[in-house]
Amino acid sequence: MRKIISTLMALALISLPVLAADDMKETDRLENAGTVMEEIMNVPDNIPQDLLDKAECVVVFPSVLKAAFGIGGSYGRGAMVCRSGEHFTGPWGAPSMMALEGASFGFQLGGQATDFVLLIMNPRGAKAILSSKVKLGADMAAAAGPKGRDAQANTDATLRAEILSYSRSRGLFAGISLEGSTLRPDNGGNEKLYEKKIDATQIVREGSVPVPPSAGKLVNLLNTKSPKNLSDPNSLK
Repeated sequence: MRKIISTLMALALISLPVLAADDMKETDRLENAGTVMEEIMNVPDNIPQDLLDKAECVVVFPSVLKAAFGIGGSYGRGAMVCRSGEHFTGPWGAPSMMALEGASFGFQLGGQATDFVLLIMNPRGAKAILSSKVKLGADMAAAAGPKGRDAQANTDATLRAEILSYSRSRGLFAGISLEGSTLRPDNGGNEKLYEKKIDATQIVREGSVPVPPSAGKLVNLLNTKSPKNLSDPNSLK
């Protein structure tokens, strides 16, 4: 019996660092997401302020890995932060962990890590993403986001799009199309981060949890840069 107890204790001790490292992944992602958003907002030719002010939610994927050998694919984990309140008119709230997955065909070779920032431009799109997996371009209209402080945001593409997407790779920042990729809540990541079973809707729409310290930079930055939702009130239905 003593030998069995000793073995179980040894296994428990071995597993503790693994569990701790697993939890650190989620906090690291949130801290990295805050850094990515801060750096992008400091780029002179960055996300237009009027688009950020009209966004219901922002999704940040730091270091999405793209690899391709004839058939390309992408895989990333990040965070979605939304304005609080029934109509997304309150302060930016606690994040939900998110997953981005996709594939592209064609002659490609090599791999690189890319940061992505997605603006969710209406409540319907935000609610759809929080509740299930969506395919960009099929389930939800997506477009490459315009950039620059003086960029003309009122183009047909941006008016129709529910998601505007941006990328940063090797120091270059640009709008990019992510059509064909899938976006979904990472509820496994949420469970690890908040240490209980909780889904994305409970976190974002119901305000069931406070903002974790690791998301402080990201949430504080958004509340500073875009404290009010300036969307068309007719889109808040």
